Amino acid sequence: MPLVSPGRPGTVPPARPGAALLLALDDDVAVAVGDVAAGASVAVGDTVVTATSDVPRGHKLAVRALPGGTQVRKYGQVIGRTTADVAAGTHVHTHNLGMDGVTHDYEFGTARMSLPPATVARTFEGFRRADGRVGTRSYVGIVTSVNCSASTARMIADQFRGPVMDVWPHVDGVVALTHDSGCGLVPESEGGQVLRRTLRGYATHPNVQGLLVLGLGCEMLTVQGLLADLPASPDTLVEHLTIQESGGIRATVRAGVEVVRAMLDDLETRRRVPVPASELVLGLNCGGSDGYSGITANPALGRASDLLVAQGGTSVLAETPEVFGAEHLLTRRAVSEDVGRRLLDRIEWWQDYVQRGGGTLDNNPSPGNKAGGLTTILEKSLGAVAKGGTAELTAVYEYAEPVVDRGFTFMDTPGYDPVSVTGIVAGGATVVVFTTGRGSVLGSKPAPCIKVATSTEMFERMREDMDLDAGRVVTGGATLDQVGNEILDLVLDVASGRATVSEELDLGRDEFVPWQLGAVT
Repeated sequence: MPLVSPGRPGTVPPARPGAALLLALDDDVAVAVGDVAAGASVAVGDTVVTATSDVPRGHKLAVRALPGGTQVRKYGQVIGRTTADVAAGTHVHTHNLGMDGVTHDYEFGTARMSLPPATVARTFEGFRRADGRVGTRSYVGIVTSVNCSASTARMIADQFRGPVMDVWPHVDGVVALTHDSGCGLVPESEGGQVLRRTLRGYATHPNVQGLLVLGLGCEMLTVQGLLADLPASPDTLVEHLTIQESGGIRATVRAGVEVVRAMLDDLETRRRVPVPASELVLGLNCGGSDGYSGITANPALGRASDLLVAQGGTSVLAETPEVFGAEHLLTRRAVSEDVGRRLLDRIEWWQDYVQRGGGTLDNNPSPGNKAGGLTTILEKSLGAVAKGGTAELTAVYEYAEPVVDRGFTFMDTPGYDPVSVTGIVAGGATVVVFTTGRGSVLGSKPAPCIKVATSTEMFERMREDMDLDAGRVVTGGATLDQVGNEILDLVLDVASGRATVSEELDLGRDEFVPWQLGAVT
């Protein structure tokens, strides 16, 4: 039967009543495509298995007897080890499957796949910036140096919400980028540098055409420190204010409103122009994953990533704790051993980091992930890396580092969705595609966020919060290739100005969450 492997080409057969999907020939478990009752006959490829217990949709059932202590395979890879004897047809989950201490013999560049160039050049309507980059939105960003200026920044931005923006129809809005730090930490520390890098990444983002940097005046991370040698595009309008020097909050709000209004008048004269798809930087992220994530939405997004890379564009995979256990698949695709080892260095950092915090990387999956059918981080990671398609891995970046390499890249971020997406956008992603199985309602600014549902059932239930249904891969309504093409089409439409459902709801202000590291004194 047709197979799916993470990061490899494949197809998913349409679901049949009472069917379960075997994702690789030697797998020990199959994924139920609908709720299965105890005693029901389940078609698994060319064989039939009798369910010995109820199996929820998206969960796993054993296709053969698995004695206690047996390594269990899904996607052709080990996802854990049985903690009890498991009969064929049994529901396999947290009650009888545990984490396995899998070790890998890492290879570098042994599975590199150079994608053939696209035969048809795709384009979108974007904002060509003076530094050569291309934006997909036109925002005025109010970047705060410290939490003490957060409320003031919001007061300024709130003056430009709703119908008032009708005066400037070619500007997408004003966004206050506020956070909970900026003082009480040493600017030269790891945490201080991560925050500074994140804020400067947003300040120089191609979707930010007007920039107001707002501070209090006595913080450790100063306005001047953020603006020093800022590599913003020459056509970015840049102003700064400090509350203490401006006469307090009310005076600063009045001054800030005047500054922003002048910026909006200027930005209103700027227009989109046709640009090649190669100018896109696509962020790849997932959250609220379920048992369908690695079968439908994630590999479909991987197809879209490959299509964009073939156009000469860039994609960015992230969430280091959620590639743990599947990192060996990425090192095999690395363009050099140095790139592959850079990924392994980040995995090692994370293992030490969570150990110092009294946890392990298998603290993930979350309760919601487990309710959706994911049992161990190994299983979750194997489905998560499918978002990266098959292209060779050209670079590995630390959190919020500027993404300058073309092709398929990786950024070290936490798995927590808002923090991860914040890092990717700080690195320069101009569109984000976010896959979800449970129904995450994330938005982002200034980069638009497209949400792809892993199942038709969830898509229908949360239709007003989802942009695209990838569940049709299982129900037979579309193939992975078709959905991958639909995702790329949607990315280009959104890059050209089409609003996502998150943008229609004005989401993205509260989802700016820089990664906080280090001691606060």
